[in-house]
Amino acid sequence: MIADGTESTGAIVRRVDYDRYLSALFAAQSARPHLLTLYAFNYEVARIAESVSQPIAGHIRLQWWRERIAELYGGVSSAHTLANALGETIATRKLPQPLFDALIDARESDLDEAPFADAASLESYADATSGNVMRLAARILGAGDSLDREAGEFGVAYALIGLCRSLPYHTTRRRLMLPQNRIAALGISVEDVFSGRENPNLKNLIRELVNSALARFRAVSDRHILRAFLPALLPGALVPLYARSLTRPDFNLFRDPSEVPIHRRQFAMLRALLRGRM
Repeated sequence: MIADGTESTGAIVRRVDYDRYLSALFAAQSARPHLLTLYAFNYEVARIAESVSQPIAGHIRLQWWRERIAELYGGVSSAHTLANALGETIATRKLPQPLFDALIDARESDLDEAPFADAASLESYADATSGNVMRLAARILGAGDSLDREAGEFGVAYALIGLCRSLPYHTTRRRLMLPQNRIAALGISVEDVFSGRENPNLKNLIRELVNSALARFRAVSDRHILRAFLPALLPGALVPLYARSLTRPDFNLFRDPSEVPIHRRQFAMLRALLRGRM
């Protein structure tokens, strides 16, 4: 578990989830601690699959968080530092429990070797995880459910790009976070993927997913969003930047870094904030 008192929540999020950390800096100062608590919780749940050697241990950890969330909504405080802070955020910002429950349930997929039968199941997972984090962040900033659609579209787009970028890491753990039906249709060798051997068909699949992310992004990118609420969605502003990196003609996912320089990410978020839209 994180948040054991040796490192602040802000420092944790800055270290492990810099995009969301950066987006929180654009929010009102009073809201930042609550956003950072949400993002720390998201990281804590997301990392469970990486930190266990057997799926059953991951299921136990996820169940622990289900029970803590239920207790927090029942008014029971927690001795766990992060859970206790999350309880304060839930109470003061009136966050709905179903969004947390759906996020935790979706993370069960992280424990499977190949969890997504098709693009629809992949995008459903992305919506329940990344999309719900943005929905909760929007509520923390006072938007209520008014940005639920935008949060879903930007959240799915950001998650799809993230899953593409993290493919090399997942394959080292023999986990295939790609649609199985497209793997089969394109004749992609799973063992080649696990061995880090890129081929044109795999590049085509990555491009398909990137294009799906861009379509989600463009569906809502022209919506005007109040500046006070926009920081909840700002990680979505990075989707085009990461997309360009992943689709360079000479890009090799297993060899080349897909990172975008920090100053370019900062500028993309600032530009979106000044314009009031992505």
